[in-house]
Amino acid sequence: MASKLEFEHTQSVCPVCLRRIPATRQLVGNETRLVKTCPEHGTFSTPVWRGIPEFHSWRRPKSPSAPPVMDHDVSKGCPFDCGLCPEHRQHTCTTLVEITWRCDLGCPVCFASAGGKVPADPNLAELDALLGKVRRTAGDCNLQLSGGEPAVRDDLPQIAECAKAHGFPFVQVNSNGLRMANEPGFAQRLASAGVDSVFLQFDGTEDAIYSRIRGRALYETKLRAIENLCAAGIGVVLVPTVVPGVNDHNLGEMLKLAIAHAPGVRGIHFQPVSYFGRYPKAPSDVERITLPEVMAGLEAQSNGLVSTADFLPPACEHELCSFHANYLVLEDGTLHRLSSKSNCCCTPHPAAEGAEQSRAFVRRQWAAAPELKNQPEPEDDLDRFIQRAKTHILAVSGMAFQDAWTLDLERLKGCCIHVAAPDGRLIPFCAYNLTAADGRTLYRGKCHAQASA
Repeated sequence: MASKLEFEHTQSVCPVCLRRIPATRQLVGNETRLVKTCPEHGTFSTPVWRGIPEFHSWRRPKSPSAPPVMDHDVSKGCPFDCGLCPEHRQHTCTTLVEITWRCDLGCPVCFASAGGKVPADPNLAELDALLGKVRRTAGDCNLQLSGGEPAVRDDLPQIAECAKAHGFPFVQVNSNGLRMANEPGFAQRLASAGVDSVFLQFDGTEDAIYSRIRGRALYETKLRAIENLCAAGIGVVLVPTVVPGVNDHNLGEMLKLAIAHAPGVRGIHFQPVSYFGRYPKAPSDVERITLPEVMAGLEAQSNGLVSTADFLPPACEHELCSFHANYLVLEDGTLHRLSSKSNCCCTPHPAAEGAEQSRAFVRRQWAAAPELKNQPEPEDDLDRFIQRAKTHILAVSGMAFQDAWTLDLERLKGCCIHVAAPDGRLIPFCAYNLTAADGRTLYRGKCHAQASA
């Protein structure tokens, strides 16, 4: 007997024209699809949740919290008034500042559409003004310097110093790791400038994967980058883009590599592929991988190191956007789960409380492990456990970014990861990177610099 069809109403956009249209989350068994109809371009149906944990069991309600500073009034409605506007329901946890649109790779998968003909890099004075604006608007949020590839800028250490001078408590660089791997001393220069962490593009443990996703064999380069960053005292978070049929078979091996490089590697953060840019034909169902499928793949491929039941919905962003679990890496290479199920419940939590919790966790976990000197010899197993827990925690997480086919405005309003546009406005990540099927953007390239205003 077929499972009963259930509906949840939301709003989305047409992938062709980007007009706002009604949408439903349609639940059949363990699959949830986002279904929407544009009066001009027809019906679109895309899987957004497949498998265990079940869709309903993952819900984590929040009480909306308006951002403390909003730079845009409600005029056209979400997602056309980002800035942030009064319809937004969450504070900023992390702000991305794009410091270049140049890149030394030519990946077919790129949020920023980097490479090719690009605008000139913002100079240090322009970035100083933009960072000051972000600090006044978003408060003590965490900061990610992004691009393009930030390391193509020779003044990246000076930009990190500028960010620290503005009082950002945590500065992370989003990087492919090529320069960290190949230039002696570069990682140490970043550490000396105040870089706390590198969000390292890392798509697998096989060169065939990199050849498909990044256009060239890069596995050994990635390992050198990890080694050099860890030696410099910079926390490393591995960031795989998960592409069905390319590297979804390699999830367990990536997890094992992260474990083997603890405590230098502080986390591994899986990102199911999203489709930005020019896609005249909607990506098929087999080209999609959802968060439950990533969780199930980790369990199946890790020989019991992790379980789907370990993972929790987020405290900060919308619950359908991510999962996480924290583990102690034991001396024999196995994992001991530390995440508590107690924060997964039906009682709404203030969204701002979740944002602050997330900001504090990222600062603590994704930075390098503390150096413990002159520690007494553990007297028993409990002492040994406590002492190791001070350094050898590994965060395992995943985040599903939304494209024009999967965009859910309820999720977008709960976003806590914001891009600082060149004009200083804070725009939710998935709105900033959103493109129509023909590659037309909603915000990227249309927010002219005036951050000093």
